[in-house]
Order: sequence, then structure tokens, then C-alpha cells
Amino acid sequence: MPRVADHEQRRRQIADAVCALISESGLDAATVARTAAQAGMSVGLVQHYFRTKDEMLLHAFKEVSAHIRTRADRHIEEGIAHQQPIARVLAGALAEFLPLDDARRVEFRVARAFAGRALDAPALAEVDVGTARALRAEIARAVHNGKECGEVEQGLDPWPAAVRLAAVTEGLAVQIYRDPDGVEGISAAALAAQVLEGELAAVFTGECRQYAGRSRSAR
Repeated sequence: MPRVADHEQRRRQIADAVCALISESGLDAATVARTAAQAGMSVGLVQHYFRTKDEMLLHAFKEVSAHIRTRADRHIEEGIAHQQPIARVLAGALAEFLPLDDARRVEFRVARAFAGRALDAPALAEVDVGTARALRAEIARAVHNGKECGEVEQGLDPWPAAVRLAAVTEGLAVQIYRDPDGVEGISAAALAAQVLEGELAAVFTGECRQYAGRSRSAR
């Protein structure tokens, strides 16, 4: 068990080194030699875990995507536990995809660099597409659940709504990364909240019957 844990720790350490190099100097900086130096390892040890640079980059891309998903999933779990409206839960989850602090700006820069390379690298493209599909599916599921509990109109198709919300989130991330200080006196965080709340309000137009009933019975 300890040996398995050590292996996973080293793989994460290498992925963190790759991301640090990409964030500071771009994708081309993430060579095996520089990654080894950044991680405080020998080149041979890095190559023990990843035979090629492409394998190393693929693992780092998966790690970045997993980190973002883990935080988004945590918002969903906490929202369900605290019986929050689906729209509010989704707003918190989508915000994890936005570069609103230093850590998320690094993730965004790294993810964008990988997305560019994915145009010519099928393995990276598979991760990129899979991440996008998972986000759309999660949003569509939230819209479907909203229809069941009364937050969403019965006639609304979840998939077009999911595509629109995902597209808004992706475009908003680009805008915030480009102008991290916000626009015309509105901070990036406040701007992001306004945009997401407005888009979600257009989809989640009602009130969840389940949570509303519990709230009234608790009075």
C-alpha cells in the first residue's frame, strides 16, 4: 500500500511540475528534462513513469481536468446536502471553471495550452472532448432534475440549454482571463456572478417543490 501511494504521489508531482512549466513559459517548456528539474527528480525517474513526453503531457492534462471536476462535484454534493436550489448549486459548480483566482488562472492557462495542442494530438483531444461532454451532461442532468422538481418548465429541452450554459461558461472564462480586473468598475467575480445568474435564471424559472415543502414544514 505505501508503495502504491508513493507512485501516485510521484505521478502527481510530475503533473504539477508540467503545469508549473506551462503556466510560466508555455507548452514547449515542458520537456522531460525541465520537468524532472522542476519536480526535483532525475530524468530517469520521470521516464520510469512516463516513457515519452506525450504520455507525460497527457497525464498532466487529465490531472488538471480532474482537479476542476472534483471541485465542481464538491459544490454539487454540498448543495444537495444543504438543500439548495439547483440553479444556485450549478452556479457554484460552473464558477470552478472560471479563472477567478491565481490557482484557477494557472489551470485555465494550462488547459488552454493543452487544448491548442489537442488539435494535432488525438490522445489529448480525447481528454478535451471528454471533459466538455462531461460538463454538458452534468448541466443537462441538472436541467432534467429541475424539470422534475419544478425549477424548470416541463417543455424545455435540457440539451440545448446545457450547450448554451457550457458555451457561456467557456466564453466567460476567456473574457475573465483576458481582463482579470473586470470592466468599468465591475470586478471579474461580480461580473461572472451576474452573467451566470442571468443565464441560469432564464432556464431555472421556478421553485423546487421538494425544498420549498421542507422549508415550510420546518417553520
